[in-house]
Amino acid sequence: MNRDGRATFGRILLIVGRIVLAGIFIVAAYAKMRPQAGMPWTFGSIRISLSMFAMGVDSYEMLPPWAVSPFAHVLPPLEFVLGLWILSGIALRYSALFATLLVTGFVYAMARAYMLHLGINCGCFGPGEQVGPKTLMRDGLLIPLGLAVTIGAFLTHRKGASTSMPEATSTTPAAEKLAPL
Repeated sequence: MNRDGRATFGRILLIVGRIVLAGIFIVAAYAKMRPQAGMPWTFGSIRISLSMFAMGVDSYEMLPPWAVSPFAHVLPPLEFVLGLWILSGIALRYSALFATLLVTGFVYAMARAYMLHLGINCGCFGPGEQVGPKTLMRDGLLIPLGLAVTIGAFLTHRKGASTSMPEATSTTPAAEKLAPL
């Protein structure tokens, strides 16, 4: 595979990784904010879902009681916005880095809960998943995905900056006449 073919393949992998990572954040946010069965989509029903999520956050026993509810009410919308940000590709280096750090924090919290034998629900994609080896492996695999997207975004940005056109300088006679002495 020649250099152009590898660069194209790398860009395709970056786009696919970006879409997968963004999709995971959007789906996770949706699962946490989705109204309970039989409830319509209203701000009140979303608030109830986020309050239910707060109970899951509290079960990790990592935050002081006063921080649980604000954290639980901010995290799912943040995940949704982060997913859209990654999908947009705007400042991808920073959105992918933030996503990788966030996932690393999630995996740390899950590993801590598992090691302490808390026997709690993960809360990653809504209620009902027990923290265990399966969830640790699944969510742990998001770290290399996030790192790959982050590194790819930094490399793509670096290549774009190094191959950008230098500013044009004009040496035409008309430009010389206008230039100050």
